[in-house]
Amino acid sequence: MLAPEPFFEPRGTPFSEYHRLKALSELGHHVDLVTYPIGRDVEIPNLRIFRALRPPLVTKVRIGPSFTKIVLDGLMLLTIARRVMRERYDAIHSHEEMGLVGVWLARWLGIPHLYDMHSSLPQQLSNFKYSRSGLLYSAFTWAEGQMVHGSQSVITICQELQDTVTTMGAGDRSLLIENVMGGDVDEAPSRPAAEIRTQWGVPADAPLALYTGTFEAYQGVDLLIDAAAILARTHPHARVLVVGGEPAQVDRARTAARERGAADVMVFTGQQPAREIPSFVQACDVLVSPRIRGTNTPLKIYSYLRSGKPILATDLLTHTQVLTPDIARLVPPEAAPFAEALAGLLAAPEQRAALAARARQVANEKYSRATYLRRTAQAYARLDKGGSRRVSASAPVAER
Repeated sequence: MLAPEPFFEPRGTPFSEYHRLKALSELGHHVDLVTYPIGRDVEIPNLRIFRALRPPLVTKVRIGPSFTKIVLDGLMLLTIARRVMRERYDAIHSHEEMGLVGVWLARWLGIPHLYDMHSSLPQQLSNFKYSRSGLLYSAFTWAEGQMVHGSQSVITICQELQDTVTTMGAGDRSLLIENVMGGDVDEAPSRPAAEIRTQWGVPADAPLALYTGTFEAYQGVDLLIDAAAILARTHPHARVLVVGGEPAQVDRARTAARERGAADVMVFTGQQPAREIPSFVQACDVLVSPRIRGTNTPLKIYSYLRSGKPILATDLLTHTQVLTPDIARLVPPEAAPFAEALAGLLAAPEQRAALAARARQVANEKYSRATYLRRTAQAYARLDKGGSRRVSASAPVAER
């Protein structure tokens, strides 16, 4: 498996890779993971982790395209070459841009390839405002076509990506597997909710909204600050707890909150250990996702559905592929309606309980762990059609 990510770090794609690895382990596969030199090791049966060399002064990798990722991808190639010279593999499973390397390598080795499509590469250029170059956009589009059409099996993580692959004429080899295996709210809370509130200065009786995630522009943290400024005038006793962000990003957000009049209601914690996120969730009354652009469903949405807490989100495709008005409050991506909806939910415990109950029911019916495992097995069953070994979708296998 080729994962051009800081693995493991508690953020979107690494979470998805982690749960994909857990599923493959449960299905009996043995996996050698080649990844970046950044991140912490995890213990999963039948998994070995091989890290690329670390270049000088590189200690973190930001989300989205970057020069640092280009350097790390190049160093990954050396580790990949060493692995294929020492081991005989049955298949290659590639994530993100490493799909291009995976396709060519699998073709050279005469083995099948699975492309794990977490996002559309051309769309990343606009989501992260990396470049407006038409030439670069064309290159990303060409690379995506190579990865999709050169793979025997393609996993997509949301309906928008599934539609993209279908439009490319490869729908027959793709399979939609939502990121439902878990995330950041599935473990039991490690600390009492009251302790979380006390630590961060949130009064025990204060209505509390919670945001967890990165501070990338598309996440809508600025929108949340503007909405909190309105909330500060109408409901000064309420609080908005914001978990995540790099130190410099948190400093900028605090400054923006102070300048816009939201400082009295907003509490910024910075990044917190993943094991403590369930405690933050239990301490809150409403979970918010203020994304302003993008089409991929946030990984946390699936775990939010199971959390027993109501969800407030922007009424955009990134959310509405999964969320409906029956199970979440959906509003335009604007500060005023977001603040109004948040105030309404914080003041209506019965409405919150009803939304949360319906959300949990939908999660149990449509986004179960059993479905995730079954569909992962189906994706792998497509790899060996006509090959010397056949992977059954109904029986575990043991192979590398």
